[in-house]
Amino acid sequence: MIVESCVDSLDAALASEAGGAHRLELCARLDVGGTTPDPALVAAVVAAVRIPVVAMVRPRGGDFVYDTNELSAMARDVTRMREAGAHGLVTGVLTSNGTVNAALMHVLVRMAGPLPVTCHKAFDEVRDLDAALDTLIGLGVTRVLTSGGAATAAEGTDALARLVQRAAGRVAIIAGGTVRASNVRALVDTTGVAEVHARVIREAGPADASMRARWTAEVAALVAAAS
Repeated sequence: MIVESCVDSLDAALASEAGGAHRLELCARLDVGGTTPDPALVAAVVAAVRIPVVAMVRPRGGDFVYDTNELSAMARDVTRMREAGAHGLVTGVLTSNGTVNAALMHVLVRMAGPLPVTCHKAFDEVRDLDAALDTLIGLGVTRVLTSGGAATAAEGTDALARLVQRAAGRVAIIAGGTVRASNVRALVDTTGVAEVHARVIREAGPADASMRARWTAEVAALVAAAS
């Protein structure tokens, strides 16, 4: 079972690793669901931890239909995240019709080169989850982060289980959306997911020693419950 901790600071990254998280998703602006982090922060986190760090590539909050300027910025950010040492990228682009923008996702996946690409929760806003999953598999995406199209992963268990079956190991389904120590075991048992994603640490850094210790304990509780 892989537990991915969503963080926006070096302190949160270190606490997550100390708590036993297996991978970090590094973002800025978690108040809007995450945006592209500063390359300097990416480099600092990569240097400080021993677990993989995947970096968000998202120019703003809101929907996932982007104009030409935003897409150019995303292309630049793929390069910036790679140069900063990220071990993978997290991104997603949709069409105004509620489908995966296959042409633009293809460009981003190609630019990522050998780095694995996760399609983030833009996936949950498509009209047809099954068709979108097939598209992403065809594009070579490595992981799909999803709550099964529901508000939370716990509410989307039926869809998550179906997606795991449909993926059949061709892509990893990461269950995300209000995943907590109190519900993660039931979520895993019901859906068959092998990876979960959680924003356990909700305060913005920097943090003092007491706060870091609390963060570490909260991540450890999630990891223990998921195992």
